[in-house]
Amino acid sequence: MKKILLSALVLTIFGSCKNESETVKMTTIDYPETNKIDTVDTYFGESVADPYRWLEDDRSKETEAWVKNQNDVTFGYLEQIPYREELKKRLTKLWNYEKIGAPFVEGDYTYFSKNDGLQNQSVIYRYKTGGDPKTAEVFLDPNTFKEDGTISLGGMSFSKNGKTLAYAISEGGSDWRKVLVLNAETNEIIEDTLVDIKFSGMSWYKNEGFYYSSYDKPKGSELSAKTDQHKVYYHKLGTKQSEDKLVFGSTPEEKHRYIGGGVTEDDKYLVIVASVSTSGNKLFIKDLSQPNSKLVTILDHTNSDSHIIENVGSKLYIMTNLGAPNQKIITVDASNPTPENWVDFIPETENVLSPSTAGGYFFANYMVDAVSKVSQYDYNGKLIREVELPGIGTVAGFGAKKDETELYYSFANYVTPGSIYKYNIENGTSELYRKPSIDFNPEDYESKQVFYKSKDGTKVPMIITHKKGIKLNGKNPTILYGYGGFNISLTPSFSIANAVWMEQGGVYAVPNLRGGGEYGKAWHDAGTQLKKQNVFDDFIAAAEYLISEKYTSSDFLAVRGGSNGGLLVGATMTQRPDLMKVALPAVGVLDMLRYHTFTAGAGWAYDYGTAEDNKEMFEYLKGYSPVHNVREGVKYPATLVTTGDHDDRVVPAHSFKFAAELQSKQTGTNPTLIRIETDAGHGAGTPVSKTIEEYTDIFGFTLYNMGFEVLPTKTEEKVKG
Repeated sequence: MKKILLSALVLTIFGSCKNESETVKMTTIDYPETNKIDTVDTYFGESVADPYRWLEDDRSKETEAWVKNQNDVTFGYLEQIPYREELKKRLTKLWNYEKIGAPFVEGDYTYFSKNDGLQNQSVIYRYKTGGDPKTAEVFLDPNTFKEDGTISLGGMSFSKNGKTLAYAISEGGSDWRKVLVLNAETNEIIEDTLVDIKFSGMSWYKNEGFYYSSYDKPKGSELSAKTDQHKVYYHKLGTKQSEDKLVFGSTPEEKHRYIGGGVTEDDKYLVIVASVSTSGNKLFIKDLSQPNSKLVTILDHTNSDSHIIENVGSKLYIMTNLGAPNQKIITVDASNPTPENWVDFIPETENVLSPSTAGGYFFANYMVDAVSKVSQYDYNGKLIREVELPGIGTVAGFGAKKDETELYYSFANYVTPGSIYKYNIENGTSELYRKPSIDFNPEDYESKQVFYKSKDGTKVPMIITHKKGIKLNGKNPTILYGYGGFNISLTPSFSIANAVWMEQGGVYAVPNLRGGGEYGKAWHDAGTQLKKQNVFDDFIAAAEYLISEKYTSSDFLAVRGGSNGGLLVGATMTQRPDLMKVALPAVGVLDMLRYHTFTAGAGWAYDYGTAEDNKEMFEYLKGYSPVHNVREGVKYPATLVTTGDHDDRVVPAHSFKFAAELQSKQTGTNPTLIRIETDAGHGAGTPVSKTIEEYTDIFGFTLYNMGFEVLPTKTEEKVKG
């Protein structure tokens, strides 16, 4: 049993570092025993040991016992942090404000989501359209699904007349869904529950039924077994799920890992999008107005991301990055829809396009250095106006039905809590609809964008946010957060948790790393497969910038990221353990040789490649795989690995094996702990109570290991340990 000595009592206040002359009490962490079992894989003639393979069995008693023992040690450590409860109180207080979502119309009613403040799940309300919103009544309350809030609402879809609702639920954060069908007028469940649905929306055809996607139920563990053959079904109201019609995905030549089926707003076409990976898709349509019509191929390859976003009769409007890395919109007739017949509608620009439609117009949402800019076009491609936005930040929600005259969009940035605006589609005016009442003053903070150079000279943007007037003395506790993958863009957004971090004097920095989508397909591809090291180099360079500009130093820097961002943290801390004081990998992809053998992991190969591709790819993956690059005798930063026992996106075995490797090989006094949330998945639908507890522990662990004690807000007295 490995032991490590730790400082158990820190006598300094937040804002000053630990004095060497201070007397500290020492305590001992006894890490649980993690058995090593001889397991060896051979890749291209090279043997690779995997001693913790047994932790991949999420149903075994041995793994269950290991999880319990690790949590006992972790929470035993966290409970000794003297200001842990103060952090929780402040997070709880700031979290406790009313949060209301943008309204939307279905049938005779206007719906919106609302959370009173600390409800585990947001509640769906409604009122008669045209009536007083103050008369809104509860329509669907996910808090009633389970007392502790661990069953969440996973999606909603109304029939075309708004009288029937199909809604999905997630149990324990799992990606697997159950779908219930509700009479929206009487609030009564009208059918048996549909089960075993995954990575799927529900798209209605008229008022008769809906399309959805799922996999065959896997053999073995539903939380970790490989899912490889996605299929689209049609469920007709009043029939059993066993009678649902298989629409696409039934033959080996149609084998795809992700398939979606959606019906156009006018019910004319069924659109099928089929992918083998998270990037690139085939595209098909079926004319639903013609009985027994065949599926028509628009794209028979996966060399682009292409989606139908609108149609006027047989005229299709397609968003695509085929030959346009920053995306454009083209038009084509459904009678002859292949690329040689495409005509540019909104051409590609130097900025990445994300279009939507509302009220008979197109809204082109562009990213300009990760910040939103919106242009409005008519159906002839004529620019109507540049939409005046409330400020510099991120907007979302420029979408509505064709007959709508107004839409609602949200605006936020790192210091501005999300507010909702009502937009008049014809005259282009915005008015504030809902502004949250929160105990946070944006005027006390500043957020600025900088550009720094990565290792190979590439210019990378980063937004740094903190309280106004901080001293650039290298002693500010700083969280560097990153992702860098899967064409996902990190745009300015507001976080209650980060607000607490910053009000205590912390700096929050977010670089837009290669692998993301901030500058289109070229930026994404520059951080994939044999170029993945670019992402880690960009992140390391961001840390070095913060240190050189004296925002922080290695003694006060924490690196954080989740999922692909967890890989980012794992790779960075194993390559440059000297760079940071604290590492916070969350639900990370950490075993790069086996990630593709679990659930839908094989679909991530566009970004990563797999160890089975060829010798070069195997060696490249092994060269940065966090699980395989923990070295004996290295002093790694204080590390808190976080995951959920129901995570079937990135299975927790990644985190289990990484924590075991660190505990076995870590030298020095920095702790290596793993916090395993029960009845929790990859993050979506996590109850508010669990989220607050997790941030309490993340921030407490971070500050404690930097040698800080938290000052309470709005008082000069320090927290008594």
